Amino acid sequence: MEEKFAIPGASAIIVKTINGKRHILVQERTKHDRPEEYELLEIPGGKIRENEAIFDSIRREVKEETGLSVIKIEGEDISTSYDDNGYNVIDFTPYCCTQNIKGQYPVICMVFICEAEGKLLTSSEEAKNYAWVSIDELRKIIVTTPEKIYPMDMASLKKFITDERV
Repeated sequence: MEEKFAIPGASAIIVKTINGKRHILVQERTKHDRPEEYELLEIPGGKIRENEAIFDSIRREVKEETGLSVIKIEGEDISTSYDDNGYNVIDFTPYCCTQNIKGQYPVICMVFICEAEGKLLTSSEEAKNYAWVSIDELRKIIVTTPEKIYPMDMASLKKFITDERV
């Protein structure tokens, strides 16, 4: 039997203060190869490319999916790098990690809290209907209609809405 491995991914909880309240960016999935996930609410993110630093992956995925430019990733400023003997290794501490251990999509995702700027796209190949939702709105969605949220993002969003820093 062929050995298979989990796919590494990175996602961004993009925060913004609007009228004195914290909001995060959500989007609807439009990945045609996963019709069962179509229009589920998610945070921007995706797969980490070979030899791509995780922080670069987050910036690339956010730009591709939303049009925004990430200007801050929590924890990036304390990340360190070790370069020796043909290796370049970085250390980082994500806000949250999630892993899908059942089904056809074996992914491990590291989630970071970020800030971004720029103009949102109207849609991309992977997402549409971008919206800045308040923490209260997000809490209501999670409690009343959890089936509307992409399962890979549920744990990190639940953690975020209960975080005392929010």
